[in-house]
Amino acid sequence: KLQKSRRILKEEVTAEDIAEVVARWTGIPLTKMLEEDRAKLQRMEEELKKRVIGQDEAIIRVCDVIRRSRAGIGDPNRPNGSFIFLGPTGVGKTELTKTLAQFIFNDDNALIRVDMSEYMEKHSISKLIGSPPGYVGYDEAGQLTESVRHRPFSVILFDEIEKAHPEVFNMLLQVIDEGRLTDGKGRVVNFKNTIIILTSNIGSQFIADFLINLTKKIIAI
Repeated sequence: KLQKSRRILKEEVTAEDIAEVVARWTGIPLTKMLEEDRAKLQRMEEELKKRVIGQDEAIIRVCDVIRRSRAGIGDPNRPNGSFIFLGPTGVGKTELTKTLAQFIFNDDNALIRVDMSEYMEKHSISKLIGSPPGYVGYDEAGQLTESVRHRPFSVILFDEIEKAHPEVFNMLLQVIDEGRLTDGKGRVVNFKNTIIILTSNIGSQFIADFLINLTKKIIAI
């Protein structure tokens, strides 16, 4: 009888589980909370465009991906969205990332920023996930995995991805493809409730050259 009455505990907490708990605390019906979330997603473009100027097409594409993910379309084990923003400094890559984090999670602290220029060496991967047993720094938690363990609902910005060591980049591909990482202590960290954004200035010179050539043609005409 004891076993029959014992509730089965879930290993993972979903957004609906959290909404249900909050609904109990506030007295607001769960259906109303979920309806408000859907309405909020519908006005994403409008809100993002208020702070990010000149990137309408990028905003539309980002919003479409996130809405599809929230609707359950796609692989549920992968992050809610994975994007790469390319272009020269000043076009709004970081600002769009910050605005997205604040809008989706209602918290400026929901942005986890990782400067990839700090991970140019192969061994630097241990700084992200922690060192394995027997290695120096084993007692120190990984900067990335520990941040996500404490804040699983977040936007993760990998800034200047072209500067990362190939091994570090391969690790990020695992996050994007499988939605999880195992840290140095053997704990599996789930990334499926995160939004992954990679930024890079690579190609900025190509864009600059293209604009210069285009200007020359316009002047010639």
